[in-house]
Amino acid sequence: MTSASPSRPLTIRNVRPWGGPAVDLAVADGVISAITAVDAGDAAGRDDVLEGRGRLALPTFTDAHCHLDSNRVGLPLRPHTGGPGVWTMMLNDRAHWREAEVGITERVTNLLGRQIAHGTTTVRSFAQVDTDAGLERLEAVLAARETHRDRAEVQVVAFPQAGLLREEGSAQVLEDALRAGADVVGGIDPCTLDRDPVRHLDIVFGLAEKFGRPVDIHLHEPGDLGLFSADLIIERTLALGLQGQVLISHGYALFDDPTRVDGLLERLAEADIALASVAPGGRSRLPVDQLTAAGVRVGLGQDGQRDYWSPYGNGDMLDRTWQLAFTLGYRADALIEHAVAVATRGGRSIVDPQVTRLRAVDDRPGLAVGDAADLLLLPGETVTSAVMDRPDDRTVLRAGRVVADRLQLV
Repeated sequence: MTSASPSRPLTIRNVRPWGGPAVDLAVADGVISAITAVDAGDAAGRDDVLEGRGRLALPTFTDAHCHLDSNRVGLPLRPHTGGPGVWTMMLNDRAHWREAEVGITERVTNLLGRQIAHGTTTVRSFAQVDTDAGLERLEAVLAARETHRDRAEVQVVAFPQAGLLREEGSAQVLEDALRAGADVVGGIDPCTLDRDPVRHLDIVFGLAEKFGRPVDIHLHEPGDLGLFSADLIIERTLALGLQGQVLISHGYALFDDPTRVDGLLERLAEADIALASVAPGGRSRLPVDQLTAAGVRVGLGQDGQRDYWSPYGNGDMLDRTWQLAFTLGYRADALIEHAVAVATRGGRSIVDPQVTRLRAVDDRPGLAVGDAADLLLLPGETVTSAVMDRPDDRTVLRAGRVVADRLQLV
């Protein structure tokens, strides 16, 4: 992962953290060093003062689940050609991803820049590694990370989208990706895709042990099959002492049966296994409020964006936060603000387990003295109004340095 360059001292004048009273934020060495009353003095021409203009101050977003290598953002919209099921969709992507109007590295770099410009400074991105792409897609994500290294922290998951057992050589490509610089070991649907959960998880957790890396497993599996895979993941996490190092992405079937939720929440919390949602519609929704209350880390992501899987997604995590609140039926301000907390510090605690996790639905962290000065300033009467309106007047700071303004990189 990358770290931002040190920033010079800065005062961010007249902002409202989480929509509260207006204050000045002092920033030094990349962190918030003081919070004081608003200084009404004339600061015209001073380059150590950033005028907040009474805007909201929020922690920047964390995209906890995206596929930067799977996007056509900024390119002409093409007809959707995917079919049902993960394998069929994967084959459709495989047939077309090289045909885009611009190369993969340019697409990835442009989308990451767009995400930063809209307020995201922490990203966990998957990079597809398989017998078709080899390490080409991983190399594109690593190159984009290097381009934007002072603007964002990017954690890269080596992701075996085609499984590990269906095509000879897949497990070796996954290991090669870890040697080439991937930060996290990926896995996917141990039962429905590879049809051998023990062998699949042997490979994933074996590589995690060998390289000392975290684990992130896509779990699209339905009903009892999904719960069975989750049980196996929990068991291995506890047996190997990997608490805090494992995440289940999607987990579509885990919360369909309310009678099983309590026991599952307790087991996830015991193993400190995090979850990431992309705010899908229908029944497949992660109850982020229940997860937070149970002590389970949960984050939000955008998945693939305007790609060969789906025409949805635009690089704007504020837009995806609106989608999370909408799909969960949130109307109360406290719940909509919680959706923002999940999309910012919730996801951040996944990328960096040392970051204080959300413990309650009313937690509003990230803007206290000592917190990283990764800040998003944007207009709004309240946090809820900003989610509803999704304004363009945004200023993005990474480690106390302005990296984007009005949706343009600086």
